[in-house]
Amino acid sequence: MKMLKTGLVATLLLSSAPVFANDSVLKATDDPKQWAIQTGDYANTRYSELNQITRENVGKLQVAWTFSTGVLRGHEGSPLVVDGIMYVHTPFPNNVYALDLANDGKILWRYEPQQNPDVIGVMCCDTVNRGVAYADGMIFLHQADTTVVALDAKSGEVKWTVQNGDPAKGETNTATVLPVKDKLLVGISGGEFGVRGHVTAYDMKTGKQVWRAYSTGPDAEMLVDPEKTMVLGKPVGADSSIKSWEGDQWQIGGGTTWGWYSYDPDLNLVYYGTGNPSTWNPSQRPGDNKWSMTIMARDADTGMAKWMYQKTPHDEWDYDGVNENILVDQEIDGQMRKLLVNLDRNGFGYTLDRETGELLVAKKYDPAVNWATEVVMDKESDQYGRPQVVAEYSTAQNGEDTNTTGVCPAALGSKDQQPASFSPKTGLVYVPTNHVCMDYEPYRVSYSAGQPYVGATLSMYPAPNSHGGMGNFIAWDATKGEIKWSLPEQFSVWSGALATAGDVVFYGTLEGYLKAVDAETGELLYRFKTPSGVIGNVMTYEFNGKQYVGVLSGVGGWAGIGLAAGLTNPNEGLGAVGGYAALSDYTQLGGQLTVFALPD
Repeated sequence: MKMLKTGLVATLLLSSAPVFANDSVLKATDDPKQWAIQTGDYANTRYSELNQITRENVGKLQVAWTFSTGVLRGHEGSPLVVDGIMYVHTPFPNNVYALDLANDGKILWRYEPQQNPDVIGVMCCDTVNRGVAYADGMIFLHQADTTVVALDAKSGEVKWTVQNGDPAKGETNTATVLPVKDKLLVGISGGEFGVRGHVTAYDMKTGKQVWRAYSTGPDAEMLVDPEKTMVLGKPVGADSSIKSWEGDQWQIGGGTTWGWYSYDPDLNLVYYGTGNPSTWNPSQRPGDNKWSMTIMARDADTGMAKWMYQKTPHDEWDYDGVNENILVDQEIDGQMRKLLVNLDRNGFGYTLDRETGELLVAKKYDPAVNWATEVVMDKESDQYGRPQVVAEYSTAQNGEDTNTTGVCPAALGSKDQQPASFSPKTGLVYVPTNHVCMDYEPYRVSYSAGQPYVGATLSMYPAPNSHGGMGNFIAWDATKGEIKWSLPEQFSVWSGALATAGDVVFYGTLEGYLKAVDAETGELLYRFKTPSGVIGNVMTYEFNGKQYVGVLSGVGGWAGIGLAAGLTNPNEGLGAVGGYAALSDYTQLGGQLTVFALPD
């Protein structure tokens, strides 16, 4: 397998130009003994330089210790480890625990917010939370009710709080936050309730709002410069969003920002994705519905957009575009490039130049994908960068109250929020995927603030004529758009992956297994069944000279919503309940952190 020709991977880039980034975050993420940010580093690589655990000895892993969170429902995200303290979060009610690693995990402090339980009713797809963040001696949490909290990392004292949204309008939160320089970047959830998406920067010391950039609407509110903000090498032009919506539909147009955020300190650019347009009935919102379904690159200081790329114009399938953007430096066509890799819900893997937004690769990373034939790569074509939709699977062309069958992937995508990882040793991206198709029937729906604004009935099932399961764990070459190997799984792989310098890649399964595979070949090296399904993200740290691997288990999320919420109607859970009905034969609800290590 071709190796990188230089060591200029994103994780190493982060140690340069510290003037551009938060020194405390850079210092902590540059130390592989710690896990100071949910994505491992600003580049979202989820790669660790720790190498005590190798492909030769990983089979000897044992459970070192466990911790019960005391909460059921889906456990996404991962713990953090900073300066000998582990920070563990839970789903709603979003408790946070600080555990002393030097004293048998003694609870140093706990934060237990008192939230109105009514917020649960306006949270889509389970009550998950993707974790806390660390910077400048503080732990930051974005609660389900959109309260942003800054806690003293040593004592748990509340330093400040701010309200980021209004649950009465359907605005909630499931995501983590990103500390960058002196700001905290915060998104919003609620695309299924007609929320208008935005990203907000708060002053890290005070909680004061510095800037807010909306996903849809007037240029000034989107922080878009019509002449300087670029789309595939051309200026975006005036009123690009408003012109792509009918009437004032953009005001309830979705484009929420509940995914992952990355940051390049050298370019001082923040990257994130925007979600689906509202409603799920495409007939009610003709046009491209910009800038939903879009990768955004923004100046971290001002929020001004430098470039944007819409992956799924006029989304007809709920292919939320919020998945993580992985920043790597790799060679394409003989030239080292600053790349951004995005494995989108729509089933295409994109590679762009993260400085300019130039589209370099757009290929299917699941062969079952059928809603589009290709993404046009000819820069001279008026279709450049656009997917070519297959009429048979177009819910818009088939029309309202018509059941479009056999669409692949399903609405939860070829990959949902579960983050991939990148190894600079192999040059490969390791991707947890869904191998699921659907039937999709849109219908007319009226908007009412705080009420569901979906307008479609779905059913989901494994991709036909395949291995019979609902997931794969794959190794992806983002420079070529090629699958190097693929491991079939019975259920979707809803866990975030971890790649390590020990040539081992870890991930979890919905049945509850932690698995370790060879980074080069995909060979299964180790597995252990935890108490509940794993939708958390695997992390690693070192303490007292020993490497540990940790993962939260607690089945839930969209794929596990039937178990998590006790739903039985196959069409409930936006179509997921029926598709994953068999999951209850393999696991049950739980909430536990399991930490692994090699024997002494």
